[in-house]
Parts: sequence; C-alpha cells; structure tokens
Amino acid sequence: MGRIKHVLYQDPAQCRRIWENLWPGRVLFDMWPVRWCFHKAYDRPLAFHAAEQAGRPVGLLALSWHEEAGNFVQFPGETWQGKTWIEQNRIIAGTPGILQDLLDAVPGPVHLRYIKCRAGMTGAGLLAPDETRYLFFPASFRYNFDTFWQSFAGKTRKKLAADIRKFESPDVCISPGRLSDMAHLFQLNINAFGPDAYFSDPRFLRAFELLADFLDKMGLLQMTCVHIRGKLAAVDMGALWKGTYTLLAGGTSPEFPGVAKLINRHHLQWACSRHLKYVDFLCGDFNWKKRFRLVPIPLYALFTHKSIQKPVIHAEERHVRCA
Repeated sequence: MGRIKHVLYQDPAQCRRIWENLWPGRVLFDMWPVRWCFHKAYDRPLAFHAAEQAGRPVGLLALSWHEEAGNFVQFPGETWQGKTWIEQNRIIAGTPGILQDLLDAVPGPVHLRYIKCRAGMTGAGLLAPDETRYLFFPASFRYNFDTFWQSFAGKTRKKLAADIRKFESPDVCISPGRLSDMAHLFQLNINAFGPDAYFSDPRFLRAFELLADFLDKMGLLQMTCVHIRGKLAAVDMGALWKGTYTLLAGGTSPEFPGVAKLINRHHLQWACSRHLKYVDFLCGDFNWKKRFRLVPIPLYALFTHKSIQKPVIHAEERHVRCA
C-alpha cells in the first residue's frame, strides 16, 4: 500500500473536497454549508491535516487556527467564551496510530471538543470525557407521546403537568414561526443573559443569521413561537434534516416563567406526530433535560499541549506536503 503521507490543505475548495469525501453526512453538523456559515463569520485560517496512502485519504483532522487561544480547534473554529460550540465532531482515522501520526504532524496544540467517539479510540488514551448531549427517541414509545408521558414517575409527572397546566388556556398559542422571528430570538436571548448571551458576540450572531438563512432556503428551518395573551413568550430555532430534529437556539420572556417547559413538551409531541428518528437537544446539563427523561449520550475531548513548532501557514499557500 505504501507509506502514509501527511498533507496540509488550506485552500477552501480543496478542504471542502476532502471533507465531503471523508466526513459522513449523518447529522446536521456534518453538512459543509452549515459549518461554512460559522467560518464566514469567524474567518479563521483553515488547516486540514490529511493522512494519505497510495494517493487515497485515510485520515483527517479538519482544523482551524484559533489565534487568540494559540491552538488548533475543530473547523470552523467558532467560539463562544473561548470554547467551540458545534457538536458531534468526528475523528476520521482508521486506527489510533493514524490519529497519533496526524496529531504529531500538527505544528502546535490541538483542542477538540464534542467528539463522537468511535470504538477503540477511548482505550488508546487519546480522548477524555467532555459534555453530554441529550436525545429523545420517539420510536422507543411507538411514536405515542402519551406512552412517553406515562413512563415518568408519578410524582415527576404530576409536577411537570402542574407547571405546564397554567399555560393551557385559549390565551396561549403555539405556532410555526418564520425566518423573521430570528430577530426576536436574538433579542430575548440577549435580554435574558446580557453579556453572557450567545448572541452578544457579533460573530456568533452573524453565524446564526447566515445559518438561519441557509436553512430557510433549503426548507430545513423550523421556527416555533409561543404567544401568550398576544405577547411573544418564547421562540425556538431548529432544523429538520434526514428525519432528525435538532434544536439550535431559543429565547424566552421573563414575563412568563416556566414557558420553556411548554415549548419543550411541544417539540417532543411534534416529533412523535411526525415519526422522527430523534430530537437532539444538544449539550448543556440543564435540569429539565433529566426531568424529561432524555437519553444522555457522552461526547469526548482531545487536547494536546505541545508548543508551536513552526509558523502557521496562511491560506493563500494552498497546500503543502509535510512528509
């Protein structure tokens, strides 16, 4: 088969080609255009390290250079409070040895988060536990929301029902939203969290504007709005792709405490009615996710700590063979 060569790609067209050649298209975040929305907002230098054997790619670290932190992160390098945000990243390497060779070829520290683990990688000592994502599988309850609801412990079910019951009136309306409702979502989020809000960072805000526009044009955008007494109480942004429903962002009004439980229950009911494969509520160890008995799925992190060995090559140099 020949020896393995390491190749650094930095030209966007070449990076997209090798991404779409090697990266499985199974979840929303696997889509190149989805990640490209964030790349356009953050504009970090690309550094795609590939392992090639006999002219064929057999491994890939799809990285971006995070200049402020001085390390390489998962493409596209979007960050919020110094940490990358996009989940379900992957290690593209046939063996732990290929991965180690790729890491050795990177001229500086690598910080990867939210990795979906393949069998054999954790035992190689390369990955550490990171955060937990939470999923709902309608098929586990035969797509019947009442069956799911009855699976709760009696005390928990009664407490949730009481919390939600106060919103069950003719004054409450849950309806599909539109792209224009993103502006309300942004404002609700910023009002609630101030400088700690996702969208207080103009780059993150711009990335979501681009993402929402892309999803809308592709017919994938799912906006959900809750109005109470004619006032906007909650807005959620999601995407429906390949039978999976991913909740990406949301905002609630402090005038209606507890409304988040109502809209989250709606998402679960809607998923059952549509016979979806699963609903992905992403990471974030919020109590409501455990109370709603969502399925926890661990994700992993990979950190190397070597110092910078040589200058970062800029994008205009296209690609360089590295041994």
